[in-house]
Amino acid sequence: MSDTAAQPRSDGDESDDSSAATDEPTDPDEGQTAGAVSTGAESVVAALEAAGAKTAFGVQGGAIMPVYDALYDSSIRHVTMAHEQGAAHAADAYGVVAGEPGLCMATSGPGATNLVTGIADADMDSDAMLALTGQVPTEFVGNDAF
Repeated sequence: MSDTAAQPRSDGDESDDSSAATDEPTDPDEGQTAGAVSTGAESVVAALEAAGAKTAFGVQGGAIMPVYDALYDSSIRHVTMAHEQGAAHAADAYGVVAGEPGLCMATSGPGATNLVTGIADADMDSDAMLALTGQVPTEFVGNDAF
């Protein structure tokens, strides 16, 4: 430890410099470690990576976009599908062949409901699959937003 940190300022400036008088970092990212998770979407992607997810099938759009933004910088490969139902069936098939849970992604509302047939098929076959969908912000729930 340095003794200079406990010494009073010697430049004669007695102005209120709160950033110098506090131990709190002034930069919001300063106290974070490299690779620190800072958003919900980044937390989701970090959890998927930690669980060993390698490939996701889905359709980008709407409420799931923050997850796609976080996915861009991850190790998870994404396969863009033309329709959410195809994404669910592809995730089911991939899971069976790869021997790991399949992952499909869609936005909220109709995107999520388009996954249902593939989810039901995986369930009937006892195949492991994770379906991840977005959701609108809380203030829009119940206001015909999806």
